[in-house]
Amino acid sequence: MNRIHQKLQEDKLSKSTTQKLLSIYFTAGYPSLNDTKTIIEDLEKSGVDMIEIGLPFSDPLADGPTIQASSAQAIKNGMTTKILFNQLKDIRKSVEIPLLIMGYFNPILQFGVEAFCQKCQEVGIDGLIIPDLPVDVYHEEYQAIFEKYNIINVFLITPQTSEKRIRYIDSISNGFIYMVSSASVTGSQSGFGEAQTQYFKRIAKMNLKNPQLVGFGISDHNTFKQATQITKGAIIGSAFIKHLTEFGTKNLISFINRIKE
Repeated sequence: MNRIHQKLQEDKLSKSTTQKLLSIYFTAGYPSLNDTKTIIEDLEKSGVDMIEIGLPFSDPLADGPTIQASSAQAIKNGMTTKILFNQLKDIRKSVEIPLLIMGYFNPILQFGVEAFCQKCQEVGIDGLIIPDLPVDVYHEEYQAIFEKYNIINVFLITPQTSEKRIRYIDSISNGFIYMVSSASVTGSQSGFGEAQTQYFKRIAKMNLKNPQLVGFGISDHNTFKQATQITKGAIIGSAFIKHLTEFGTKNLISFINRIKE
């Protein structure tokens, strides 16, 4: 069984009704080129449920300035797709929680989609999040490849995504849906407004077969709690990158504790 399925099932069987999943995003090769493995191991020790490893790209259109800057620095540090896979080759000797790679389609296409999925399987990656891969293109051209290597592809929905499109995404998904909290780029905010709250409720009423994790704008305990009132969990990216920028790889446990307190 894919580790993402295991985590979602494990959470479903949990006696705690208040336990929500926390997924952390960070950019591979940031702050320093060889920090990737250390950050993953320390995040697992801190109690996070899943980790999204950002594959840096030179033109990250969906990302806000914080993640854009981390991608630029990671590329400057020398991070490449091949180096990332090399850094991850022994990661399953020390880490058990689900690991996903989040990145843009261009580097994956350059590497070769099947070769990329095969390499993900080899090193123990459980899923991919590719914001610029259209769902219909995935369904028609790549789904069979992903399934061959037991890689879950996670799709994003926004407040502007039509109900028809959401149900189509739900029908071909096999893991969770990344529920973007707003139509803006990534970045933290102080809280969610009425429009976002109504959006969360609207999606909940659709009774989708795949659980949803909320991303974009989650930065602290307050926004994590708001985002997870009627969803399975939440994803934190920019706020964690800011922590890495300020403190490096130190005090990761204290950062996670502040979110889950």
